[in-house]
Amino acid sequence: MSSPTESVPPAQAAAAGPPEPAGPVVVLNQRTIWVIFSALIAGMFLSSLDQMIVSTAMPTIVGELHGVEHQAWLATAYLLAMSIVMPLYGKFGDVWGRRWLFLVAIGVFTVASAGAGMSTSFGELVFFRGLQGVGGGGLAILAMAIIADIVPAKDRGKYMGPMGGIFGLAAVAGPLLGGWFTEGPGWRWCFWINVPIGIIAFVVAYRALKLPSHHASKHVDWLGAVTMALATTGIIVAASWPSLANEKGYDWGAPGLLGTVVATVVLALVFVMVELRAEDPILPLRLFKNSTFTLTTAIGFVIGAGMFAAIQFLPTYLQIVKGEGVTASGLLLIPMMVGMMGAAIVSGALIAKRGKYRVYPIVGLAIAAADLAWLTTLAVDTSLFVFGAMIFVFGLGIGLVMQNIILAVQNSVDPHEIGVATSANSYFREIGATLGIAVVGTIFQSRLIERLKDVATQAGGASSGLSPDSVTPDGVKQLPEPIHSGVLNAYVDALAPTFWYLVPIGVLALVMAFFLPQLKLSETAGMVARGEAVAAPRPDGAQGLADGAAAESETVAVGAATEGSPAGQAAPGGASAPPRQED
Repeated sequence: MSSPTESVPPAQAAAAGPPEPAGPVVVLNQRTIWVIFSALIAGMFLSSLDQMIVSTAMPTIVGELHGVEHQAWLATAYLLAMSIVMPLYGKFGDVWGRRWLFLVAIGVFTVASAGAGMSTSFGELVFFRGLQGVGGGGLAILAMAIIADIVPAKDRGKYMGPMGGIFGLAAVAGPLLGGWFTEGPGWRWCFWINVPIGIIAFVVAYRALKLPSHHASKHVDWLGAVTMALATTGIIVAASWPSLANEKGYDWGAPGLLGTVVATVVLALVFVMVELRAEDPILPLRLFKNSTFTLTTAIGFVIGAGMFAAIQFLPTYLQIVKGEGVTASGLLLIPMMVGMMGAAIVSGALIAKRGKYRVYPIVGLAIAAADLAWLTTLAVDTSLFVFGAMIFVFGLGIGLVMQNIILAVQNSVDPHEIGVATSANSYFREIGATLGIAVVGTIFQSRLIERLKDVATQAGGASSGLSPDSVTPDGVKQLPEPIHSGVLNAYVDALAPTFWYLVPIGVLALVMAFFLPQLKLSETAGMVARGEAVAAPRPDGAQGLADGAAAESETVAVGAATEGSPAGQAAPGGASAPPRQED
């Protein structure tokens, strides 16, 4: 057990020769690893894409399926299901193995996508969106954990970088594809497009993803899973209360909202008590004694609350203030995607080369916080070139942070807990994003209401019917002057200062990043450290993932766990050594 300020050590490779695997040996060479990686990337892209793709198609979908009054459930169902299952996939992957869970996640997501595309009622679509979230949560978490299973931390940056870039690609491609499908072949293709990609990813993963399965040696913490799911539901429902209840804003005295908040707090406390007593908890609270785990989880939460909230308003600024169409506004967000992907890939490659990860979250958060301050200068006459520069810099900052804190937390925990540590970081980031968007959205809406009242007063009551609901791209375009200009200025006056509320959040994350320890990156893949694989010597005698008999540069021999053996059983001759903290 580590002290409160030390990281839980990842197991290192044994100094002795490679142990004999307990079961049939499968050799993964470098080519096979890249094939697996392609399936993981496809799964992550599908999961990320479906968080964004319905945003631009929403008006058409709810109109055709008669779900205008309950349209918020279309996005909330996916987010809620995904948030609930993230910790479960992480934990169960550690306990049972990740191969079949990943295949199940792809299968569920693909079937749910087909069902969503064929839905004939709004209720059916919401159900299948929730089922998509059940699959999507697994795709996102298991992909990052599987990479940790087959690639050592010292080499993992070149794989994690593209994974981080996937979020940027999905943030832009989602609204863009949603608008293009809606205006072209139809909104149902927002879901049908997932089917062929999902089938290909399933086949590739089934053939190439050779990971051992385990039998749990301890009782599954079902009570913890249930209380966590209920508490998560309460958080998301409370954060989304106005839209789910079809209200115009937060009424903090609403009985339903107050009851939800109280119930959520009680359930969260019950969850903590259950986890303290559980034999094998869903979220081991002792992980919070690990300083790297605690800091990266807190940074992830703060990034979700601040950065994702900022991204939420960028497309609407382009559509309402700049008058751009749905497709054009998606294309204009490409600079953010380029910055995010470029920073993630380059930083990942540099980490793999130099073995240092701590500097990148610090630099990235400094850039992002400074850019949030820059975004407060947005105006009606801000050129698209300047806007593009703003969001490019913002993407650059986020790209230096997202996957690098995942790498840091994976490197700091015991190899048997890679899944639960990865899922906890992503879970708290999603919860942070949900709360941040709700709070910032409420601030923005209240400011917009006041500004629209001023427009109505200046127009002599001619625009007294103005409300945030009437500020839509099509509605604003049809307004006569000077009301049209007044509404544009009101929107910007409400939006730009809102970013000032996010600047302290970015600074808080930056301060926490300075306390992030720099640990030596493990040279052993997760499965090797757990005794589920052996690292064969290279021809030059060096120890690593290379198989001296193979033509490829990197291989790992994977042995299936002995039937009935505990997942955490160490390999014969295996050894653990704490990572050396570096300056």
